[in-house]
Amino acid sequence: MQTLPTKNVSTPQDFFGLTIPFLDFIGVIPEYAEGGKSRIRVDLRPELHNSFQVAHGGLIMTLLDFAMAAAARSMHEQALGMITIDMTVSFMRPSTGILIVEGKLLKSGKTVNYCEAEALNEAGEVTAKALGSFMLRR
Repeated sequence: MQTLPTKNVSTPQDFFGLTIPFLDFIGVIPEYAEGGKSRIRVDLRPELHNSFQVAHGGLIMTLLDFAMAAAARSMHEQALGMITIDMTVSFMRPSTGILIVEGKLLKSGKTVNYCEAEALNEAGEVTAKALGSFMLRR
């Protein structure tokens, strides 16, 4: 059985005010979350690939989910977080190299927020797109 290498990090990454060990483990780099928009990136390492040597679909879904939640949370100052209610993902092409994922809040409600996100490759091509709804956790 092969084990994955662990990162030697003295302090966990800050994900817009949250500590999220899983995102830290997969190497997500938060760029911004403000004004209903967010942007994160990840450099795809071989251990994040599927059997076709491209990003695993579950990884892409994780990135899209977090980008949408971060975009929604950026508009709620007292939010403890966002809880995913539902999410629909369309995969358009294989994801390789450095991925940029951008989230956008489409509609903010008192409890439910509607968002979209896109994953882009280094060439700026959309590799996957998602729509989701998120419940505000206060």
